[in-house]
Amino acid sequence: MSGDIMLSLRKLALLGAVEQPVKLSSVHFAEAINSSIQTAGRRLLELEKKRLVHRKIIADGQWVILTKRGIEQLKRECYEYQELFFSTPKIKVEIGGRVITGMGEGEYYTTLDGYRRQFESKLGFAPFPGTLNLGLDLLCIVARKKLEGRRGIEIGGFEMENRTFGGAKCFPCKILYDRAEGIKSAVIIPHRTHYPEDVLEIISPVYLRGELDLRDGDEIGIRVVI
Repeated sequence: MSGDIMLSLRKLALLGAVEQPVKLSSVHFAEAINSSIQTAGRRLLELEKKRLVHRKIIADGQWVILTKRGIEQLKRECYEYQELFFSTPKIKVEIGGRVITGMGEGEYYTTLDGYRRQFESKLGFAPFPGTLNLGLDLLCIVARKKLEGRRGIEIGGFEMENRTFGGAKCFPCKILYDRAEGIKSAVIIPHRTHYPEDVLEIISPVYLRGELDLRDGDEIGIRVVI
């Protein structure tokens, strides 16, 4: 994403276009980004083409609001600045749980190209279709919440066949189990999920249930450095 586009997106957010549409003219926006009226108009058109904003042209200006995609783009930039200037010490988080049967959605989502390509490039592996699901007790739910407060590895959302697929974040982890030495894995926390907070999802390039001979009710743990 170019610097000019991100500057324009930030200025719109500062004008209040995150939570509700804001009314502005090309003159007003040109002043906000310190450019000519022609450049301001092109910038807004480009933001719209990239699906970062929604616009409605009216007689005396236009209404503009950031899309979910635009907001996610700003959040990613915010996380990067936080890492630069407000990074927190790394800590180890151990979470244990009992293997449970999920709702079967993991197999579908992990095979979508929009996610799969990102897993390969950002995690270093293409996941086996599906997730290993752990049911957590109250203490481990608290530990899981520590992950939610950290940046992790961002997996961006995307659109396909007129449907929007939400983003997620991942945390590479070590499985604390005798047979799991050397098996790559990662915790995945979708930004939008049907699972309650007492469920943890793990992805891996191998079929973990088969590789580790796991059945529902077996206890297993993971360690994450965040």
